[in-house]
Amino acid sequence: MGNRKIKGVFLANPDGFRIGYVFGSGRRKRYEETLDLCPDLICRENLEKHRAFLRETEVMIATWEMPRLTEEEIEQYFPKLKLLLYVAGSVQKFARAYLQRGVRVASAWGVMSIPVAEWTVSAIIHANKGFYQSLAIYKQKPYEEAHWRILTGFPGTYHTKVGILGAGMIGSRVIEMLQAYDTEVMVFDPFLSEEKAKRLKIEKTYSLEEIFEECQTISNHLANNPHTVHMLNGTLFARMKPNGTFINSGRGAQVVEEDLIRALKEEPARTAILDVTWPEQARKEFLTMPNVFCTPHIAGFAAEEVLRMADVMLNVLREYLDHGRLICEVTEEMLETMA
Repeated sequence: MGNRKIKGVFLANPDGFRIGYVFGSGRRKRYEETLDLCPDLICRENLEKHRAFLRETEVMIATWEMPRLTEEEIEQYFPKLKLLLYVAGSVQKFARAYLQRGVRVASAWGVMSIPVAEWTVSAIIHANKGFYQSLAIYKQKPYEEAHWRILTGFPGTYHTKVGILGAGMIGSRVIEMLQAYDTEVMVFDPFLSEEKAKRLKIEKTYSLEEIFEECQTISNHLANNPHTVHMLNGTLFARMKPNGTFINSGRGAQVVEEDLIRALKEEPARTAILDVTWPEQARKEFLTMPNVFCTPHIAGFAAEEVLRMADVMLNVLREYLDHGRLICEVTEEMLETMA
């Protein structure tokens, strides 16, 4: 790209909260040192005001809750745009409009997989030891009864079968991290290649039915697309072990929640750990069930962890500007199987 300092913008909602959150602790200043940035955050409301600057803009930076521009708006206001740098995870809801305009897209989806995988692995280990059930039981039963009920009712990690649904970026990282434990990992992913399975040191894809029947704990990381909506239903949940656990840090729309509720009521020793539901605000029935543990979508970045995304994507931007090489690029083909 040479030594030319090209024009860039932050695309955000008018309040700018997410930009301040992700690019805090001096991160925004580092981007300003790399690009000729518009001094104002760009939102739909001020597109016309900054039309002259936007027409020369080549790089757009955004994060969660970015305004969703149409192809027509991109063409009208950003005719020279070459790169959308999304400093967050999934780009499913907006990327196609940019890609179809010839704009390249890069996302921090790989970086986002780190804290989600850490959260998931810790949840799996805790679930295998009956940690979540013990929280409820120990409030109701004497120590000795609660102690032995958990110790004899849950297997722990040793040679325990764990099911991973989806071997994308997050699922793959979970699989790799679980290799530090003596667990037996079973994976469902119809897109898993022989080469990737060999690299992950796992067997070829199992069926969903096998995983729900055989695994002590099942963790969902399926790609979020129309084909996976309500894929996880009563036929599968009914196959869960009487003391099995279902973990969801993927997408709530993939679960038929009424079926999950029924399976948990039929076997109260079953457990669900839900970081996501559909819609995102968990239904009250989940919140009142003693064997369901809901968290408000916290598997991703905590306060300081978001800065990792800003740091990594700044390096991606510099590599692109200095050498024309785009790391973390997302293509239309990839969108077919990505979360």
